Amino acid sequence: MESIWSQSCEIEQRAPLPGSRKTEVAVIGAGMAGLLIASALQEAGHSVLVLEAGRIASGQTRNTTAKITSQHGLIYDKLIGTVGADKAKQYALANQGAVEQYRQIIGRQNIHCDLEETWAYVYGNDLSVLRREAEAAAGLGLPASLVEETALPFPAAGAVRFEHQAQFHPLKFLRALAEPLTIFEQTPVRKVEDHTVVTGRGRVEAEKIVFACHYPFVNVPGLYFARMHQERSYVVALRNAGPMEGMWIGAEQGENNWSFRSYHDLLLLGGGGHRTGENSKGGQYERLRKQARSWFPSSQEVAHWSAQDCITPDNIPYIGQYCPTKPDWYVATGFHKWGMTSSMVSALILRDLIEGRDNPWAEVFDPGRFDASTIPGIVSEGAHAVKGLVKRAFQIPAEQAAGIPAGHGGIVSLKGEKVGVYKDETGTLYPVDIKCPHLGCQLEWNPEERSWDCPCHGSRFDRFGNLISGPAQEGLNHG
Repeated sequence: MESIWSQSCEIEQRAPLPGSRKTEVAVIGAGMAGLLIASALQEAGHSVLVLEAGRIASGQTRNTTAKITSQHGLIYDKLIGTVGADKAKQYALANQGAVEQYRQIIGRQNIHCDLEETWAYVYGNDLSVLRREAEAAAGLGLPASLVEETALPFPAAGAVRFEHQAQFHPLKFLRALAEPLTIFEQTPVRKVEDHTVVTGRGRVEAEKIVFACHYPFVNVPGLYFARMHQERSYVVALRNAGPMEGMWIGAEQGENNWSFRSYHDLLLLGGGGHRTGENSKGGQYERLRKQARSWFPSSQEVAHWSAQDCITPDNIPYIGQYCPTKPDWYVATGFHKWGMTSSMVSALILRDLIEGRDNPWAEVFDPGRFDASTIPGIVSEGAHAVKGLVKRAFQIPAEQAAGIPAGHGGIVSLKGEKVGVYKDETGTLYPVDIKCPHLGCQLEWNPEERSWDCPCHGSRFDRFGNLISGPAQEGLNHG
């Protein structure tokens, strides 16, 4: 299930951390956010080192639809009502500024990444709602207008159009951006203590530490696990679907919220969003394929993939100081499906904060705007991660295993405890401890991608129990 970006671009492999190091700034995570932050700081004259658990862009960046836009659904009218016009304008200008910053970097460094200026549209069936959004966005200084005709393959009352937006190939961009940076791959961070980043390959002493690893894995302080959830979404790439002008997203939430953008002769059709761990019935790719057959009967699928996004309660990312008790820690997370501009905004804000300069947009993104300690349901001990679970050889009763189809997983009861089991096509069973090693939530089987997913905080594990993505930092115990 590789994205078209992964299929069409290889990034040179980097060596793991060779031992302990010292640096001015350590950045955890080598995705779009991490490398933009590192690049901005290095250009400003700082010594920067990037640590990556896997490969460059091996996390969420390779699965983006790569829309570079300040149009984030129907957000601006809502922001004015919830955080006020001043902060809404900060959000608007920060993201539109990010679009321009991409253009400048790509032009200045002559990066060949298929950058294309285009329009962004959010479509819907309530023209009055769309009109309010267009007026709100235009009033904040964005290039927004209302249109009542669309290029969609189904009826819509109209759309809010943003001019001067862009799309590109994210991995071609990152390949060039990464060249001058010091990056250590296959170096997962185990813990962070004050100014020390601990990995299995050595320690890094840093004056400043930036968490740009999608989901912060340090539970206390910060309590980010109580301030975000994760959602998944799905994409199919279609050939012979015909060109579609612009980038499109639906205004309404739910099953009929479709996303479109073109890349050369391909059309990317997205949809099927749900909270991570809540896809027990599957069928998300088939829904996309069914719509593709209906709207574009001559099309052929050439790739399909999925993405995962961190969602904050107010849909505004957390960009800034990690928490008051750690003044030299910084964070960039909660991008809510708009990772391209949010990553660039993170780079510009964190560069200024680390340099001790005021940033005109920082206030609206301040992670301190929510006091996590007051959120109901947080375990009083904070970091209650389930570690050191006793490994045991699971013996799954044959009658229970018989109910699991080949190629699928399920939860069975063993001596009063729940156990996750995957059965391969030969009938071999692969049992795993069903407790997430992050904070102990019960995992759920995801038939769409044959994975064990955490509905609490979004950690994912493959069918054999190996870690796919955090905040968990280790795989599942198994027999």
